[in-house]
Amino acid sequence: MRSVLAVGAYPGDIETGCAATLAAHRAAGDSVTMLVLSGDPAETSARALDCLLVAGKTDTEVRADAVTIAAIENVITGVDADVIYLPAPDDSSAEHRAAVAATLSAARHGSRVLHYPGPSTLRFEPSVFVDVTAYLDRKLAVVADPEVAAASARHFGALARVRYAEAFAPTRFVWDL
Repeated sequence: MRSVLAVGAYPGDIETGCAATLAAHRAAGDSVTMLVLSGDPAETSARALDCLLVAGKTDTEVRADAVTIAAIENVITGVDADVIYLPAPDDSSAEHRAAVAATLSAARHGSRVLHYPGPSTLRFEPSVFVDVTAYLDRKLAVVADPEVAAASARHFGALARVRYAEAFAPTRFVWDL
């Protein structure tokens, strides 16, 4: 059993980027925690995906400062996360870039750190894919635009040679066999 942590700058980030993968983790018996750094937390999504939700601040600015890094590190340690999903670093949103910088600093000892794409991602070159064919319906139930999410899953599925996939670009990925 793995402990998975998905980090998003705002509500909706995690759902858009990796909700079906989180559903697959839950189906495999993994514990999954969603950490939303700012904004009103997406409790409905966390319930629908059967994940623990940890909310950050309710203001609208995410910073890559010592306070944010320590808060993320406390969650990583608290849930003993061994797989961490976070937004793609090349993003037009300053808050997404700050969330990435803070999470990478907090996860500096992690061996499985993977980035997911979002609507404001500028460049994304995935090399890890998760077949989410069996879990796509769970994602479509929690995203703001199911049509776009389905098209994205079809696109990444074609790249991965499966029907539907979510894609990730690793910072680090140690495969323990």
